[in-house]
Amino acid sequence: MPKSKTTPRAPLSAWLRLMRLHRPIGILLLLWPALWALWIAAKGLPDLGVLSVILLGTALMRSAGCVINDYADRKLDGHVKRTRDRPLATGEIMPGAALLLFVVLVLCAGLLVLTQNRLTIGLAFIAVPLAAIYPFMKRHTYLPQVFLGAAFGWAVPMAFAAQNNAVPPLAWLILSAVVLWVLVYDTEYAMVDREDDLQVGIKSTAILFADSDRLIIGILQVLMLINLWLVGAQAQLGLWFHLGLVVAAALFGHQQALIARREPAGCFAAFMNNNWVGCALFAGIAADYALP
Repeated sequence: MPKSKTTPRAPLSAWLRLMRLHRPIGILLLLWPALWALWIAAKGLPDLGVLSVILLGTALMRSAGCVINDYADRKLDGHVKRTRDRPLATGEIMPGAALLLFVVLVLCAGLLVLTQNRLTIGLAFIAVPLAAIYPFMKRHTYLPQVFLGAAFGWAVPMAFAAQNNAVPPLAWLILSAVVLWVLVYDTEYAMVDREDDLQVGIKSTAILFADSDRLIIGILQVLMLINLWLVGAQAQLGLWFHLGLVVAAALFGHQQALIARREPAGCFAAFMNNNWVGCALFAGIAADYALP
């Protein structure tokens, strides 16, 4: 009798890989902007309940995003070197089971949101469609990273709403910085797979920008830093925040060196380096409120 593709032995590791829990970089990149927003909204003293919901909700929604992404790409991932071993591409997990997991993860995140105020709950109804449609945009537009930026950045108004029951203009300024940042690091990520993506028909900013990729990434990096400088001015942040900006600028310079030859390993290292950008900026914000 033939073995099922989802035997009791394989699923745990397969489910963890499907949700990318073995690679938490995606969770961190989603979490940093939410923490920037929460600390600014709370002036350095966030509500512990809100903080807990953001921490857990970020992990749940990022996992859900990975699941729906792999569901959308299940027939393409096997043709891309970096993704050919993903559980849906190999058949370790069936598409229907992956969809069920997506629903469960979103429902769990929804239960967390229900503990918050009405404004936050209302904003959550926009967050789920943003997370769900991004993977399918890679077939229809060369700018799927913009949709990803909106999905990742939506944590910003939700953090303000949860903390203060209001979404001021400052929140949208932070969100725009997040969209610019996602365009930077997800283009670096897409540069890793550019040749394979061209073969299978996946669209991305890495393909759209072509030989101008490094220049456009550099422009986006500068625009993000200017945007965050404006955030600091509006939020009346001081020395520590600006030191965080200087560190972020230095890290962006390092990323330019990493992608200089457009080699996949260097581009992936540049993508991963953005975790430190997010960390440096949060450290600057937190220190500005905590230290005299």
